Amino acid sequence: MRYGAITLREISNQPDVWLRCLQTLDALDIGRLTAGRRPFSYRWVFIGCGTSYYLAQAAAASFISLTGAFACAVPASEMLLYPGLSVAGDDGAIFPVLISRSGQTSEVLQVAEVLRRRDVEFLGITCDGNEFSQLSPYMLQLPVSEESTVMTSSFTSMLMALQYIAAKVSRQDEFVAGLRALPKALAGLLPVYLPEVEQLSQRSFEDAAFLAQGVLYPIASETALKVMESSSSYAQFFHTLEFRHGPKSIVSEKVLVGGLISEAGYAEESAVLMEMKELGACTLAIANCISPELRASADLAIELAQPMPELALLSIYVVWGQLLGSYIGLRKGLNPDSPRHLSRVVTLEG
Repeated sequence: MRYGAITLREISNQPDVWLRCLQTLDALDIGRLTAGRRPFSYRWVFIGCGTSYYLAQAAAASFISLTGAFACAVPASEMLLYPGLSVAGDDGAIFPVLISRSGQTSEVLQVAEVLRRRDVEFLGITCDGNEFSQLSPYMLQLPVSEESTVMTSSFTSMLMALQYIAAKVSRQDEFVAGLRALPKALAGLLPVYLPEVEQLSQRSFEDAAFLAQGVLYPIASETALKVMESSSSYAQFFHTLEFRHGPKSIVSEKVLVGGLISEAGYAEESAVLMEMKELGACTLAIANCISPELRASADLAIELAQPMPELALLSIYVVWGQLLGSYIGLRKGLNPDSPRHLSRVVTLEG
């Protein structure tokens, strides 16, 4: 099998995977899954490692936006090493949500055991299940099977599922309808932009920086991670307007600057990306609607052009970074299916 075949197939098959996940979600009793909790009555604490931590950040932003409830994201390691800083206050006032694709991530399992000893109920979300599925009566296992090392469809599917839960508990049926439209939307976009992402990846970059604000910031973080994981390349992530405050010193013709541009901050964020192009960077713009000025400036402009709320599009925003990382890895002669130094599951002795 050729290098990257598994990862690229799993990225491209996400519309079908999302359809299966939506069928699973539609059949669930969401109230039972969340122990009947009302959104405003608890602090929702999303916990994960690596990609799952960025997923936790996106989920927390989604819960705040959709329910108005308090929500935050914490790396599992911080919960273990600095619990007083991570989640202060009454145990009975929090509802942790633990995220692990494999169900075998050591730090997440350790957090689950700590919560059980403290009699704190929590929701778990996973794809593979394994030991994790036995630790809580509130467990969601999605029908996602990945062979690749890096998380692609598992990330987008678990994010979509957590957004679905937030919309259901806050009775936002229009948002749920937007999620149901995602598979068809991505299926239409992939044939258009996949070849262009592959073409962009043929350029040699010494550094990459991905920029975003608000709910898109965790997606920029995950985009940078995918480029690092899949291609052993250095990539960074910043809040878009913060990039002017020092980090732009890295910009040259050998630097890729990608902007995930929001609707609310479009004028300010697109101005940063066009400024970086003037300074010599290669630029990638991803937005739901792209102005003629930005389209003319960017080396590649990916316009999603979807009618659903921007928040519902987070899973589509991340797909292009998944592809970019894989294609850069292939250009460098690496195998994105088996990145250097990485394993599918991080398990720790003891």
